[in-house]
Amino acid sequence: MKIQFLGAAREVTGSKHLITMTSGKRILLDCGMFQGKGLETDAMNRNLGFDPASIDHIILSHAHIDHSGLIPYVYKLGFRGSVICTDATRDLCAIMLADSGHIQEGDVKWFNKRRVAKGMKAVEAIYTEKDARASMELFIAISYDRKFNIDDKIQVSFSNTGHMLGGGVVNLKITENGKTTRIAYTGDIGRPTNRILQEPKSFQQCDYLITESTYGDRLHPQLHEAEGELLRILLKTCVEKQGKLIIPSFAIGRTQEVVYSLNKFFNEGKLPKIKIFVDSPLAVNATGIFRMYTGYLNEDVKHVMLTDHDPFGFSSLYYVTSLEESKKLNTLKQACVIISASGMMEAGRIKHHLANNISDPKNTILAVGYCSPITLGARILSGEKVVSIFGEKHEVKADIEKIEAFSGHGDYNEMINFLGCQDKKQLKNVFLVHGEADAQVYYKNELEKAGYSNIEIPEQGQEFNL
Repeated sequence: MKIQFLGAAREVTGSKHLITMTSGKRILLDCGMFQGKGLETDAMNRNLGFDPASIDHIILSHAHIDHSGLIPYVYKLGFRGSVICTDATRDLCAIMLADSGHIQEGDVKWFNKRRVAKGMKAVEAIYTEKDARASMELFIAISYDRKFNIDDKIQVSFSNTGHMLGGGVVNLKITENGKTTRIAYTGDIGRPTNRILQEPKSFQQCDYLITESTYGDRLHPQLHEAEGELLRILLKTCVEKQGKLIIPSFAIGRTQEVVYSLNKFFNEGKLPKIKIFVDSPLAVNATGIFRMYTGYLNEDVKHVMLTDHDPFGFSSLYYVTSLEESKKLNTLKQACVIISASGMMEAGRIKHHLANNISDPKNTILAVGYCSPITLGARILSGEKVVSIFGEKHEVKADIEKIEAFSGHGDYNEMINFLGCQDKKQLKNVFLVHGEADAQVYYKNELEKAGYSNIEIPEQGQEFNL
């Protein structure tokens, strides 16, 4: 049996890990898009490194696009196996992949106008919204902790990672020639205390561990500090300066956490009388799915719901869906909060809000999540004074703030604690994925201090025998 790392190898996006059994059967752990590398990203996403028709099963750790986003593409190219995930992941993918396809079509339409004007050949979208909707017919959803026999040789189950709604460790057992191999793939690991989701749960003992390392070189502030910072920045921007607080946020997970914190301020009488807009159709639909899965929410949220039936809604909160409503926010002169996707500031409506607000010193841009190097978000956070948005230069005069404690990824101590359910003596290898190279080297050293050994940091395309 072999495993080949075809994405998220010494970088953060594009998760794809291909297991080839001795029998020839092929299992792909995640099928994610590369993000945030400009023109290079398109070529990386189109060049998969495998024949989609040869894949028997995709096992999906969670719904974020850097883990799920190429499922419609492999479907378009002939994949007709099964996509196995949790029930919440399936429901989130139904809206996220369609949204991603819609974005691909829009981006290509805009890109082709420029190419045709230069006499160049038009290009085709990686996939369309129609492809995304068609690919959903392949999904098989199972509940957490249920053992599912894919066939007589492959068993899978999911245990909660606390990273996002429906996110789970992939616990895989493969039996060949009388020998059973246990593989655990953590996907992304959440924090031990989450504003809205249940905490991560321990997972089954494995022989081979594949685990993330996004924040492998840093520690997060405490969550209560994050809410205090959010309120401080909101009051300074919207009350003292009478400006706009622009919050680029991932539509799934981060947006709901920020809204829940604002709802808490509202209930406590701390929220000033300003309007708060969630400007993302995807976030609106995702919030509806969060409302469906109240059993996956933590005890604090359930307690709040005893007196507040909707922890994701209050009288001064407005969910914006139409493009016309979104455009009106650009001409709004009053102080307000605008939460919009995407979190790395690379696509979506947030780019329009940045273009219209980043040069006004009354305003604040607040990052609440990870931004990959060279993304627009990373450039703004690094202190660049002039940035290009939609091909036009904009001076950065707004205040730039960041709250790392809102991150959905555990820091290195939190990740090591999460892995503590494993008997280190039984681990044959640990593979670090989904992290920048420097963070992975640091995290490897921390893991070795904690008693782990045989730790590998795979290169793109590298293959290992299991």
